[in-house]
Amino acid sequence: MREFLKSTARGAALIAVLPALLSYAIRASMLGPNRALEGSTQALSLVPGLLGQYLRRAFLARTIAGCGPDSVIGFGTIFSQAGARIGDRAYVGPGCFLGLVDIGEDVLIASGVHITSGRHTHGTADPSQPMREQEGQRTRVTIGAGAWIGSTAVVMADVGANSVVGAGAVVTEPIPPSVIAAGVPARVIRPRG
Repeated sequence: MREFLKSTARGAALIAVLPALLSYAIRASMLGPNRALEGSTQALSLVPGLLGQYLRRAFLARTIAGCGPDSVIGFGTIFSQAGARIGDRAYVGPGCFLGLVDIGEDVLIASGVHITSGRHTHGTADPSQPMREQEGQRTRVTIGAGAWIGSTAVVMADVGANSVVGAGAVVTEPIPPSVIAAGVPARVIRPRG
């Protein structure tokens, strides 16, 4: 019975987001998929509770590279890159900002986490030009299956499977699997277990 109710809710959510999907398709053809995605996820991020979770998942499953059917995307979370992927049973808490990221299955991301599109999303080499006019380089950031990212962390590099990143940490270099890392910049404190 529970699976039937979930399936029904997923179908209803898809019907509810059809206007948002149409709007996204039109804006994506004019502005590009990334700019259109950011605007759409801003609007959908404001729907609270379980209803919002179903609506966001229904929309994201059709607009980003992948979104698991049992993933949870919290209130206030915004996506900026259509190439993002969210694994099944992943949890993304409220108020997160996600760029070009690949979030594995069973990942937990606490509230207020920022996962950028790598360390060099903005160019900084030429001080005579404004940074917004300098070309950056986006790279995919991978969060391994079963990892846990603590509140308000900023992640600019890969995090290995089953690792824990402490609250407020800034990840600038890859974190290996099955460790606990914390600090600014984040450093491995010890292995898990």
